[in-house]
Amino acid sequence: MFVRNLDLAQQVLKKSFFLFGARSTGKSYWIRQCFNSKNSLYINLLDSQLLLQLSENPSLLRKMILEKNVPCVVIDEIQKLPELLNEVHLLIEEKKIHFLLTGSSARKLKKENINMLGGRASLTHFFPLSYSEIKEFSLEKYLTVGGLPRIYSSPDPLHELDSYVSTYLEQEVKVEARVRKTIFFHRFLKTAALQSGELINYNNISSDASVPASTVREYYSILEDSLIGYALEPWVSSRKRKAIETSKFYFFDIGIKNYICGQNSIPKSSDVWGKNFEHFILMELKTYISYKKKLKKICFWRNVNKHEVDFLIGEDIAIEVKVASKVQSKHFSGLKALKEENIFKKYVLITTDEIDRTEAGFISCLHWESFLKKLWADQIF
Repeated sequence: MFVRNLDLAQQVLKKSFFLFGARSTGKSYWIRQCFNSKNSLYINLLDSQLLLQLSENPSLLRKMILEKNVPCVVIDEIQKLPELLNEVHLLIEEKKIHFLLTGSSARKLKKENINMLGGRASLTHFFPLSYSEIKEFSLEKYLTVGGLPRIYSSPDPLHELDSYVSTYLEQEVKVEARVRKTIFFHRFLKTAALQSGELINYNNISSDASVPASTVREYYSILEDSLIGYALEPWVSSRKRKAIETSKFYFFDIGIKNYICGQNSIPKSSDVWGKNFEHFILMELKTYISYKKKLKKICFWRNVNKHEVDFLIGEDIAIEVKVASKVQSKHFSGLKALKEENIFKKYVLITTDEIDRTEAGFISCLHWESFLKKLWADQIF
Protein backbone atom coordinates (compact mmCIF):
# COMPACT_ATOMS: atom_id res chain seq x y z
CA MET A 1 0.00 0.00 0.00
CA PHE A 2 2.87 2.39 0.77
CA VAL A 3 6.12 2.61 -1.18
CA ARG A 4 8.96 3.29 1.24
CA ASN A 5 12.04 5.40 0.58
CA LEU A 6 14.49 2.68 1.61
CA ASP A 7 15.67 0.27 -1.11
CA LEU A 8 16.58 -2.76 1.00
CA ALA A 9 17.62 -4.96 -1.91
CA GLN A 10 20.12 -2.41 -3.22
CA GLN A 11 21.52 -1.68 0.20
CA VAL A 12 22.15 -5.31 1.14
CA LEU A 13 24.03 -5.86 -2.13
CA LYS A 14 26.60 -3.34 -0.91
CA LYS A 15 26.96 -4.68 2.62
CA SER A 16 25.14 -6.73 5.24
CA PHE A 17 23.19 -4.57 7.67
CA PHE A 18 20.99 -4.52 10.73
CA LEU A 19 17.57 -2.94 10.22
CA PHE A 20 16.03 -1.84 13.53
CA GLY A 21 12.59 -0.36 13.93
CA ALA A 22 9.69 -0.50 16.38
CA ARG A 23 6.87 -2.98 15.86
CA SER A 24 4.34 -2.12 13.14
CA THR A 25 6.57 0.34 11.29
CA GLY A 26 6.18 -2.00 8.30
CA LYS A 27 9.58 -3.72 8.19
CA SER A 28 8.31 -7.22 7.38
CA TYR A 29 5.86 -5.98 4.73
CA TRP A 30 8.52 -3.89 2.98
CA ILE A 31 11.02 -6.77 3.09
CA ARG A 32 8.53 -8.97 1.24
CA GLN A 33 8.16 -6.25 -1.40
CA CYS A 34 11.91 -5.88 -1.88
CA PHE A 35 12.93 -9.54 -2.01
CA ASN A 36 11.67 -12.71 -3.65
CA SER A 37 12.23 -16.41 -3.03
CA LYS A 38 14.49 -16.78 -6.09
CA ASN A 39 17.24 -14.44 -4.94
CA SER A 40 16.90 -14.60 -1.16
CA LEU A 41 16.01 -16.73 1.84
CA TYR A 42 13.58 -15.31 4.40
CA ILE A 43 13.82 -16.61 7.97
CA ASN A 44 11.17 -15.34 10.38
CA LEU A 45 12.02 -15.89 14.05
CA LEU A 46 8.44 -15.08 15.03
CA ASP A 47 7.73 -18.62 13.76
CA SER A 48 7.83 -20.41 17.12
CA GLN A 49 8.59 -23.84 15.65
CA LEU A 50 11.50 -22.54 13.58
CA LEU A 51 12.75 -20.52 16.57
CA LEU A 52 12.78 -23.65 18.71
CA GLN A 53 14.66 -25.67 16.09
CA LEU A 54 17.32 -23.00 15.63
CA SER A 55 17.70 -22.39 19.35
CA GLU A 56 18.38 -26.10 19.87
CA ASN A 57 20.79 -26.24 16.93
CA PRO A 58 22.07 -22.85 15.65
CA SER A 59 24.25 -24.60 13.04
CA LEU A 60 21.00 -25.58 11.28
CA LEU A 61 20.99 -22.02 9.94
CA ARG A 62 24.13 -22.74 7.93
CA LYS A 63 22.59 -25.85 6.42
CA MET A 64 19.37 -24.02 5.46
CA ILE A 65 21.31 -21.24 3.74
CA LEU A 66 23.79 -23.40 1.86
CA GLU A 67 21.02 -25.68 0.56
CA LYS A 68 19.08 -22.68 -0.74
CA ASN A 69 22.22 -21.29 -2.43
CA VAL A 70 21.20 -17.62 -2.56
CA PRO A 71 23.36 -14.51 -2.22
CA CYS A 72 21.11 -12.79 0.31
CA VAL A 73 19.49 -13.94 3.55
CA VAL A 74 16.91 -12.06 5.62
CA ILE A 75 16.56 -12.95 9.30
CA ASP A 76 13.57 -11.21 10.82
CA GLU A 77 13.53 -10.41 14.57
CA ILE A 78 17.16 -11.40 15.18
CA GLN A 79 16.92 -10.27 18.83
CA LYS A 80 14.81 -13.39 19.47
CA LEU A 81 17.92 -15.55 19.01
CA PRO A 82 21.17 -13.52 19.13
CA GLU A 83 23.21 -16.75 19.19
CA LEU A 84 22.62 -16.99 15.44
CA LEU A 85 24.97 -14.06 14.92
CA ASN A 86 27.96 -16.37 15.32
CA GLU A 87 26.72 -18.42 12.37
CA VAL A 88 26.00 -15.23 10.42
CA HIS A 89 29.52 -13.99 11.10
CA LEU A 90 30.99 -17.25 9.78
CA LEU A 91 28.86 -17.21 6.62
CA ILE A 92 29.78 -13.60 5.84
CA GLU A 93 33.46 -14.41 6.23
CA GLU A 94 33.62 -17.77 4.48
CA LYS A 95 30.77 -17.70 1.93
CA LYS A 96 30.46 -13.93 1.29
CA ILE A 97 26.71 -14.12 1.87
CA HIS A 98 24.97 -10.82 2.52
CA PHE A 99 22.52 -10.59 5.42
CA LEU A 100 19.65 -8.29 6.30
CA LEU A 101 19.06 -8.69 10.04
CA THR A 102 15.95 -7.01 11.42
CA GLY A 103 14.85 -6.33 14.97
CA SER A 104 12.26 -4.45 17.01
CA SER A 105 14.45 -4.27 20.10
CA ALA A 106 18.15 -3.80 20.70
CA ARG A 107 17.98 -4.74 24.39
CA LYS A 108 19.12 -8.36 24.12
CA LEU A 109 21.75 -7.46 21.54
CA LYS A 110 23.34 -5.00 23.97
CA LYS A 111 24.17 -7.77 26.42
CA GLU A 112 27.83 -8.50 26.98
CA ASN A 113 29.51 -10.92 24.58
CA ILE A 114 26.79 -10.69 21.89
CA ASN A 115 28.49 -10.89 18.48
CA MET A 116 27.60 -7.69 16.57
CA LEU A 117 29.69 -8.81 13.59
CA GLY A 118 32.63 -6.50 14.24
CA GLY A 119 31.87 -3.89 11.58
CA ARG A 120 30.86 -6.45 8.95
CA ALA A 121 27.31 -5.12 9.06
CA SER A 122 26.12 -1.52 9.09
CA LEU A 123 23.07 -0.17 10.92
CA THR A 124 19.91 1.39 9.51
CA HIS A 125 16.75 2.37 11.35
CA PHE A 126 13.24 1.93 9.98
CA PHE A 127 10.65 4.54 10.88
CA PRO A 128 6.91 5.16 10.59
CA LEU A 129 5.67 6.58 7.30
CA SER A 130 7.20 9.85 6.21
CA TYR A 131 5.53 12.72 4.35
CA SER A 132 7.02 11.60 1.03
CA GLU A 133 5.66 8.05 1.41
CA ILE A 134 1.99 9.07 1.76
CA LYS A 135 0.35 10.06 -1.53
CA GLU A 136 -2.53 12.03 -0.04
CA PHE A 137 -0.83 13.39 3.04
CA SER A 138 -2.95 15.06 5.72
CA LEU A 139 -1.00 17.01 8.33
CA GLU A 140 -4.02 17.15 10.64
CA LYS A 141 -4.46 13.38 10.47
CA TYR A 142 -0.75 12.67 10.92
CA LEU A 143 -0.42 14.94 13.96
CA THR A 144 -3.34 13.06 15.53
CA VAL A 145 -2.93 9.36 14.64
CA GLY A 146 0.75 9.27 13.65
CA GLY A 147 2.47 7.38 10.86
CA LEU A 148 2.31 3.65 11.58
CA PRO A 149 1.02 2.17 8.28
CA ARG A 150 -1.81 0.02 9.62
CA ILE A 151 -2.97 2.84 11.90
CA TYR A 152 -2.73 5.69 9.38
CA SER A 153 -4.65 3.65 6.78
CA SER A 154 -7.21 2.24 9.23
CA PRO A 155 -10.89 3.31 9.17
CA ASP A 156 -10.73 3.06 12.98
CA PRO A 157 -7.27 4.32 14.00
CA LEU A 158 -8.19 4.72 17.69
CA HIS A 159 -8.98 1.01 17.93
CA GLU A 160 -5.64 0.17 16.30
CA LEU A 161 -3.79 2.55 18.64
CA ASP A 162 -5.46 0.94 21.65
CA SER A 163 -4.43 -2.50 20.42
CA TYR A 164 -0.83 -1.40 19.90
CA VAL A 165 -0.47 0.22 23.30
CA SER A 166 -2.19 -2.56 25.25
CA THR A 167 -0.57 -5.54 23.49
CA TYR A 168 2.89 -4.21 22.78
CA LEU A 169 3.84 -1.33 25.05
CA GLU A 170 2.02 -2.54 28.13
CA GLN A 171 2.79 -6.24 27.72
CA GLU A 172 5.70 -7.16 25.46
CA VAL A 173 7.97 -4.26 26.43
CA LYS A 174 7.39 -4.85 30.14
CA VAL A 175 7.99 -8.59 29.81
CA GLU A 176 11.15 -8.11 27.76
CA ALA A 177 12.47 -5.56 30.24
CA ARG A 178 11.32 -7.63 33.22
CA VAL A 179 9.32 -4.77 34.69
CA ARG A 180 7.94 -6.10 37.95
CA LYS A 181 5.60 -3.36 39.15
CA THR A 182 3.18 -2.80 36.29
CA ILE A 183 1.36 0.17 37.78
CA PHE A 184 4.59 2.14 38.17
CA PHE A 185 5.65 1.50 34.58
CA HIS A 186 2.19 2.56 33.40
CA ARG A 187 2.46 5.82 35.37
CA PHE A 188 5.93 6.47 34.00
CA LEU A 189 4.81 5.78 30.43
CA LYS A 190 2.03 8.36 30.61
CA THR A 191 4.27 10.93 32.30
CA ALA A 192 7.01 10.39 29.70
CA ALA A 193 4.47 10.77 26.88
CA LEU A 194 3.07 13.99 28.36
CA GLN A 195 6.61 15.37 28.57
CA SER A 196 7.74 14.12 25.16
CA GLY A 197 9.80 16.85 23.51
CA GLU A 198 10.57 18.57 26.82
CA LEU A 199 13.81 18.65 28.79
CA ILE A 200 14.03 15.48 30.87
CA ASN A 201 13.71 16.17 34.60
CA TYR A 202 14.21 12.82 36.30
CA ASN A 203 13.22 14.12 39.73
CA ASN A 204 9.93 15.62 38.54
CA ILE A 205 9.04 12.48 36.59
CA SER A 206 10.02 10.40 39.60
CA SER A 207 7.57 12.37 41.73
CA ASP A 208 4.75 12.21 39.14
CA ALA A 209 5.18 8.47 38.53
CA SER A 210 5.89 7.59 42.18
CA VAL A 211 9.10 5.71 41.34
CA PRO A 212 12.75 6.43 42.23
CA ALA A 213 14.74 8.63 39.85
CA SER A 214 17.09 5.70 39.19
CA THR A 215 14.10 3.63 38.02
CA VAL A 216 12.99 6.48 35.76
CA ARG A 217 16.41 6.41 34.09
CA GLU A 218 16.13 2.66 33.62
CA TYR A 219 12.63 2.98 32.15
CA TYR A 220 13.86 5.56 29.64
CA SER A 221 16.65 3.15 28.71
CA ILE A 222 14.03 0.45 28.14
CA LEU A 223 12.06 2.72 25.79
CA GLU A 224 15.20 3.52 23.80
CA ASP A 225 16.32 -0.11 23.59
CA SER A 226 12.81 -1.11 22.49
CA LEU A 227 12.92 1.66 19.85
CA ILE A 228 9.85 3.33 21.38
CA GLY A 229 11.64 6.64 21.64
CA TYR A 230 14.83 8.59 21.12
CA ALA A 231 16.91 10.89 23.30
CA LEU A 232 17.80 14.18 21.63
CA GLU A 233 21.10 15.42 22.98
CA PRO A 234 21.92 19.10 23.52
CA TRP A 235 24.59 20.91 21.51
CA VAL A 236 27.06 22.17 24.09
CA SER A 237 29.84 23.61 21.91
CA SER A 238 28.60 27.20 22.06
CA ARG A 239 31.25 29.69 23.16
CA LYS A 240 29.35 32.93 23.64
CA ARG A 241 26.49 31.65 25.81
CA LYS A 242 26.50 28.75 28.24
CA ALA A 243 24.36 25.89 26.91
CA ILE A 244 21.87 23.75 28.80
CA GLU A 245 23.23 20.19 29.00
CA THR A 246 19.96 18.30 29.65
CA SER A 247 18.56 15.96 26.97
CA LYS A 248 15.06 15.76 25.54
CA PHE A 249 13.12 12.60 24.75
CA TYR A 250 10.71 12.00 21.85
CA PHE A 251 8.45 9.01 21.23
CA PHE A 252 8.99 7.27 17.89
CA ASP A 253 5.43 7.96 16.72
CA ILE A 254 3.14 10.93 17.36
CA GLY A 255 -0.04 8.84 17.35
CA ILE A 256 1.27 6.44 19.99
CA LYS A 257 2.36 9.37 22.14
CA ASN A 258 -1.06 11.04 21.77
CA TYR A 259 -2.94 7.89 22.68
CA ILE A 260 -0.91 7.26 25.83
CA CYS A 261 -1.62 10.87 26.86
CA GLY A 262 -5.34 10.47 26.14
CA GLN A 263 -5.18 13.14 23.43
CA ASN A 264 -7.51 11.83 20.72
CA SER A 265 -8.38 15.24 19.30
CA ILE A 266 -5.76 17.99 18.89
CA PRO A 267 -7.07 21.56 18.38
CA LYS A 268 -4.93 23.55 15.95
CA SER A 269 -4.73 26.45 18.39
CA SER A 270 -3.35 24.27 21.21
CA ASP A 271 0.20 23.98 22.50
CA VAL A 272 -0.01 20.23 21.82
CA TRP A 273 -0.51 20.91 18.10
CA GLY A 274 2.65 23.02 18.04
CA LYS A 275 4.64 20.38 19.92
CA ASN A 276 3.36 17.66 17.60
CA PHE A 277 4.31 19.76 14.57
CA GLU A 278 7.86 20.08 15.90
CA HIS A 279 7.87 16.34 16.66
CA PHE A 280 6.76 15.62 13.08
CA ILE A 281 9.63 17.64 11.59
CA LEU A 282 12.14 15.87 13.85
CA MET A 283 10.98 12.44 12.69
CA GLU A 284 11.18 13.52 9.05
CA LEU A 285 14.78 14.61 9.65
CA LYS A 286 15.69 11.39 11.46
CA THR A 287 14.10 9.28 8.72
CA TYR A 288 15.81 11.17 5.91
CA ILE A 289 19.24 11.05 7.57
CA SER A 290 18.93 7.32 8.25
CA TYR A 291 17.61 6.29 4.83
CA LYS A 292 20.01 8.53 2.91
CA LYS A 293 23.03 7.49 5.03
CA LYS A 294 23.96 11.09 5.77
CA LEU A 295 25.89 10.21 8.95
CA LYS A 296 24.79 13.44 10.62
CA LYS A 297 23.82 13.82 14.26
CA ILE A 298 20.72 15.78 15.28
CA CYS A 299 20.95 17.93 18.41
CA PHE A 300 19.09 20.90 19.85
CA TRP A 301 20.43 24.08 21.45
CA ARG A 302 19.20 25.99 24.44
CA ASN A 303 21.25 28.42 26.50
CA VAL A 304 20.85 29.74 30.02
CA ASN A 305 19.25 32.92 28.61
CA LYS A 306 16.47 30.69 27.14
CA HIS A 307 17.47 31.20 23.51
CA GLU A 308 16.68 27.93 21.71
CA VAL A 309 16.94 26.33 18.28
CA ASP A 310 14.96 23.14 17.79
CA PHE A 311 17.29 21.07 15.61
CA LEU A 312 20.93 21.27 14.62
CA ILE A 313 22.17 18.90 11.91
CA GLY A 314 25.87 18.29 12.44
CA GLU A 315 27.40 21.76 12.13
CA ASP A 316 25.74 22.34 8.77
CA ILE A 317 22.19 23.52 9.35
CA ALA A 318 20.14 25.03 12.18
CA ILE A 319 16.37 24.58 12.04
CA GLU A 320 13.67 26.33 14.06
CA VAL A 321 10.05 25.12 13.84
CA LYS A 322 7.05 27.36 14.51
CA VAL A 323 3.32 27.00 13.97
CA ALA A 324 2.85 30.46 12.50
CA SER A 325 0.71 31.40 9.52
CA LYS A 326 2.62 34.70 9.36
CA VAL A 327 6.35 34.92 10.08
CA GLN A 328 7.27 37.60 12.62
CA SER A 329 10.59 38.93 13.86
CA LYS A 330 10.16 37.25 17.26
CA HIS A 331 10.47 33.87 15.53
CA PHE A 332 14.11 34.64 14.61
CA SER A 333 15.51 35.19 18.11
CA GLY A 334 16.98 31.73 18.60
CA LEU A 335 18.52 31.57 15.13
CA LYS A 336 19.98 35.05 15.50
CA ALA A 337 21.55 34.16 18.83
CA LEU A 338 23.02 30.99 17.35
CA LYS A 339 24.35 32.92 14.34
CA GLU A 340 26.67 34.77 16.71
CA GLU A 341 28.56 31.48 17.23
CA ASN A 342 29.54 31.67 13.53
CA ILE A 343 29.53 27.89 13.08
CA PHE A 344 26.50 26.78 11.09
CA LYS A 345 26.33 27.18 7.33
CA LYS A 346 22.56 27.45 6.88
CA TYR A 347 19.64 28.69 9.00
CA VAL A 348 16.05 27.65 8.32
CA LEU A 349 12.73 28.62 9.86
CA ILE A 350 9.93 26.13 9.12
CA THR A 351 6.39 27.46 9.55
CA THR A 352 2.84 27.24 8.22
CA ASP A 353 3.33 30.57 6.43
CA GLU A 354 2.82 29.78 2.73
CA ILE A 355 5.21 32.45 1.44
CA ASP A 356 8.81 31.23 1.19
CA ARG A 357 11.40 33.96 1.55
CA THR A 358 14.68 35.04 3.16
CA GLU A 359 14.59 37.16 6.30
CA ALA A 360 17.29 39.01 8.25
CA GLY A 361 19.64 38.38 5.35
CA PHE A 362 20.44 34.75 6.27
CA ILE A 363 17.31 32.90 7.44
CA SER A 364 15.44 30.81 4.86
CA CYS A 365 11.76 30.89 5.83
CA LEU A 366 10.03 27.85 4.33
CA HIS A 367 6.50 26.50 4.47
CA TRP A 368 6.68 23.00 5.93
CA GLU A 369 5.68 21.35 2.65
CA SER A 370 8.28 23.31 0.72
CA PHE A 371 10.90 22.27 3.23
CA LEU A 372 9.96 18.57 3.09
CA LYS A 373 9.84 18.51 -0.71
CA LYS A 374 13.31 20.05 -0.82
CA LEU A 375 14.53 17.69 1.89
CA TRP A 376 13.49 14.51 0.10
CA ALA A 377 14.78 15.93 -3.19
CA ASP A 378 18.23 16.26 -1.51
CA GLN A 379 18.14 20.06 -1.76
CA ILE A 380 18.52 20.95 1.93
CA PHE A 381 21.90 19.36 2.73
